[in-house]
Amino acid sequence: MSLLSPLLPALRVYYIAIRVVLHQLLRRLRPGCPFKPVYPQQNGNVAIVTGGAKGIGYHTVKYLVRLGMHVIIAGNSESEGQETVMKIKEETLNAKVEFLYCDLASMKSIRQFVHTFKAKNCPLHVLINNAAVMLVPERKTEDGFEEHFGINYLGHFLLTNLLLETLKQSGTHNHNARIVTLSSATHYVGELRLNDLQSSCLYSPHGAYAQSKLALVLFSYWLHHLLTVERSHVTANVVDPGVVNTDLYRHISWPAKLVKWMTGWLLLKTPEEGASTSIYAAVSPELEGVGSCYLYNEQRTKSLDLSYDEDLQRRLWTESCKLVGIPDAVL
Repeated sequence: MSLLSPLLPALRVYYIAIRVVLHQLLRRLRPGCPFKPVYPQQNGNVAIVTGGAKGIGYHTVKYLVRLGMHVIIAGNSESEGQETVMKIKEETLNAKVEFLYCDLASMKSIRQFVHTFKAKNCPLHVLINNAAVMLVPERKTEDGFEEHFGINYLGHFLLTNLLLETLKQSGTHNHNARIVTLSSATHYVGELRLNDLQSSCLYSPHGAYAQSKLALVLFSYWLHHLLTVERSHVTANVVDPGVVNTDLYRHISWPAKLVKWMTGWLLLKTPEEGASTSIYAAVSPELEGVGSCYLYNEQRTKSLDLSYDEDLQRRLWTESCKLVGIPDAVL
């Protein structure tokens, strides 16, 4: 094994991050104000947003609530969630926002969340898989999964599958239900090791994060394929928010934190800017009935070539079903 092996994932991630940051800077320096789309009202529609109490998720929730949507924030901090609910209610003058506890690091908690949600007997028109952890030290979830893979990917995999029936019942020919999953440009440098999904052989927080984001793209594409085959009125798309100035970076090194503090205002997107593509994927009429897209800056773009490998998509899906304990033919 090369001495550079542990460093390569970090170098790849920082390389892609620098490319994205430069692109964001050039876009910001272009003359003229960015066009802000106007979306139709969503009165009567229901959405779930994981990690909606802060960062990109918070601004996504607030915008959807302003459109008249009933939004449920799924998060792992009761106090933080309730505080966010009160804040959004005050800012939007809309009472259609609530918090339900859901710890994506726990399969038991996810199942309890779904049970609680279904007991409300309400439809579900939009599911936004937004929550994530990044560059955490090597550690396991409650169920023994590597944390990036367990929270970012497997948690959302299980949550989505358990909510699929409700989504399918809520979607119609004229108004499809939508599944929006946040990935990252780091998926372009991710490597999926089906024989070591828990990154146990050679742990790298950068490599584990990139793998989880690649897994989300593969999952979303295969999910939309299955939904299409079944002729369900549900679509699945992937969102890349860009490099956004949130507390997701709390595990980076102190020198990197210093650079972020000094340059973030110029180089990084604000959380509100980062939420724009999630909102576009959730409510834009342009995406009615359209799925299997990778969306960046409210535009369709190309993901990693490997992510279109249907055999890899299928194999990851099958392995994921085994890990979370659901039937492979759940659809």
